[in-house]
Amino acid sequence: MSQTHFIDTDIAIIGGGTAGCYAALTARRQAPELDVLILEKAHIDRSGCLAGGMNAINAYINPGETVDTFVDYVRFDAMGVLREDLVRTQAALFAEVVRDLEQMGLPIVKDGNGQYAPRGRWNIKIHGESLKPLLAGKVRESGASVLNRVVVTNLLMDGGRVAGVVGFGLRDGDFYVVRSKKTIVATGGASGLYRPNNEGAARHKMWYSPFNTGAGYAIGIRAGAEMTSFEHRFIALRTKETIAPTGTLALGFGSPQVNALGEEFMKLRWSHMGGEGAPTPIRLYAPMQEIAEGRGPCYMDTRHLSPERVRSLKEAYLDMYPNTVLYWGANGIDPAREPIEICGTEPYLVGGHCQAGYWVDVDRRTSLPNLLAAGDVAGGAPYKFVSGCFAEGRIAAETSIREIRGEQPELSVIPEEVVASERGRTLDPLDFPGPVTPEEMEERLQKVMDEYAGGIRTQYAMNEAALRVAERKVEVMRSELPVLGASDLHGLMNLHEVVDRIDVARVLIAHLIARRETRWPGFQTRLDFPETREEWRLFVNSVMDPSTGEIRIVLRPLDSFSETAEHPEEVSFGHSH
Repeated sequence: MSQTHFIDTDIAIIGGGTAGCYAALTARRQAPELDVLILEKAHIDRSGCLAGGMNAINAYINPGETVDTFVDYVRFDAMGVLREDLVRTQAALFAEVVRDLEQMGLPIVKDGNGQYAPRGRWNIKIHGESLKPLLAGKVRESGASVLNRVVVTNLLMDGGRVAGVVGFGLRDGDFYVVRSKKTIVATGGASGLYRPNNEGAARHKMWYSPFNTGAGYAIGIRAGAEMTSFEHRFIALRTKETIAPTGTLALGFGSPQVNALGEEFMKLRWSHMGGEGAPTPIRLYAPMQEIAEGRGPCYMDTRHLSPERVRSLKEAYLDMYPNTVLYWGANGIDPAREPIEICGTEPYLVGGHCQAGYWVDVDRRTSLPNLLAAGDVAGGAPYKFVSGCFAEGRIAAETSIREIRGEQPELSVIPEEVVASERGRTLDPLDFPGPVTPEEMEERLQKVMDEYAGGIRTQYAMNEAALRVAERKVEVMRSELPVLGASDLHGLMNLHEVVDRIDVARVLIAHLIARRETRWPGFQTRLDFPETREEWRLFVNSVMDPSTGEIRIVLRPLDSFSETAEHPEEVSFGHSH
């Protein structure tokens, strides 16, 4: 019989990735009198998107640029929809958090003058393979508590306010009840909603962390938090097979995109949008069009590289995608002799590249009292990348400290029946011989999303009729969740990940239906509404009713936070349950 552990803390942080670790570090530095606890389903040494390292800080204000020019660029890249207040507040901290990382021991590449070496307009080069272990070590030194391998399954609520979290131990099977004065969700975004490029045993060879399963979104959705911009999906342009970043090739090594005819099609057909400097969605959409019109496959042309530059390219990939170098070696690929084929990935929800996530204010408070969000799970601020996630972790921690000191809140009293209910929801599927396994349900969800909600099979395009089919099929899956069972603790984790993905997929479909235009070609292509319309330069938000499951769509103007929009338009989608 598993035990139930009751833990009290001042600040509970869900997720020990980039934003979560930096939030904990900030809180302990600035308020050593407060107890800080990270709950991480893996291990903070190698968890989250930075588990394998990085070779660049992708958002930095280089010499000659300012916060204002950065905001201008993000507006251009997001094709007119963004929360400028959020982008501005995180950009203002880029220099500080990067300098802090360097002082922790992160190797940052310098130029001949001892300045950070730029990689393109907004990047600087680093040797970041060990960035995550370095950060985790500093968290432990700070005195923050860490519960590794504890899977958070829900928020604890007290009269509409967040009172803490519940979860289970992946190694011991125990149930954990954590009461907190403030809770920061920093779990990252969502992968695995769509059928991936590679299948079978290679299905986790993808761009975004396969272990970021949308749990942070889902726990907020189920509690009634307002979400934003789920329809602004991120689909990465990556190297074929290894799914490695093409930015390393384009920004770091000057490799243009070419089609099978050798044409630099971005300059030839997309010069009106900036050519190679076009918005990120177009840099995906353009090669997809080349392929659709018979000029594919498409490539990053590396044939101009000298042997010395090829060696430098391999060194860059060893900092974050070593499998790429291994793949080239195993298959006799020489980038100086043949271009590197590229492809699009399956769609992801990522608040750091695009802007799907919680609707937050500038202090990173969500619409649920006592709950804050940081990093990829926070919405409205695209192009944040690593430095932006650090910045949001700091902002969320500072807000939590300020409110705890000012309000002197008490921990909520959690009724025994609530604990019993959440324990049953979390652990009852264990050892239940359900007729459907979590893996089978996951594959079914991915097939539906791929075929009807704009996946790889349809070249990311969709229409309302297909989205309605996806909506109905996902509703059926949701109704069948009680038949899922798990034979061990790892299977129980997979089960809860499937539950979370289905809750996230419902909201995503509602958002895709609601935006009746094509705002981000490639990322969000509506065949029935192919044009970009000025009247849709707004935010598509949503709130799910926890008691009925009904999803209510709220349209908010660009310059408003939730409480300042006096008369937002509201539309309901989905069914009651």
